[in-house]
Amino acid sequence: MLNKMRILAIICARGGSKGVPNKNIRLLNGKPLIAYTIECAKKYTKFDRIIVSTDSPKIAEVAKQYGADVPFLRPKELATDTSPKIPVLQHAVRYLEQEENDHYDLIVDLDPTSPLRIVEDIENCVNKMIEKNPNVVFSVTPAHKNPYFNMVEEKDGKVYLCKKLDRPITRRQDAPTVYAMNASIYVYKKDFLLNTDSVFSNNTMAVVMPEEHSIDIDRPIDFEFVEFLMKRNNTN
Repeated sequence: MLNKMRILAIICARGGSKGVPNKNIRLLNGKPLIAYTIECAKKYTKFDRIIVSTDSPKIAEVAKQYGADVPFLRPKELATDTSPKIPVLQHAVRYLEQEENDHYDLIVDLDPTSPLRIVEDIENCVNKMIEKNPNVVFSVTPAHKNPYFNMVEEKDGKVYLCKKLDRPITRRQDAPTVYAMNASIYVYKKDFLLNTDSVFSNNTMAVVMPEEHSIDIDRPIDFEFVEFLMKRNNTN
């Protein structure tokens, strides 16, 4: 079945980033951040095409240097601080269909701020989509905090556990296992993607990624930490 499907990888990388200016092309261990995701995608040989959706000519140039296609510059209204991700993906898919007559069955969204993912992580997500046939598969990692044990919410000035069980939980190990979405990999059925505004549905599944692959770069200190890990592990 996998051999009959066409799979598109989309890397969304807008130019504006307030937390870390030029984050997506900032050097990480001597290489632009986005390069790690492009190179990882290229190692997964079942992608029919790898594109970058960006509003930035500078990011587009770097993406092309590392082997991704940049078939368009993203419209400005889809590249603001408040622009959600799904309309950006929908725009890319529709552009390829309408302007290039290029059609796909599965869409894989790879975030450029996840430089430590490996090709096996992508493979695990795509394989789950093929084997279980959900609408969406996304990557998660074991959560550090647990809403049944040590996460609270405030109401009327008082705090309560986010989720309460019939029995008291005195150790985190006794609480139900929960996961954090690590914003690394999302695999969509194309038809579902074009008709949704959420990754959640009555048929959404997850794949657990190791914590060491799941670090999401969002702040300057994240660059320093990941660079430390790369140098310690002698990887680039």
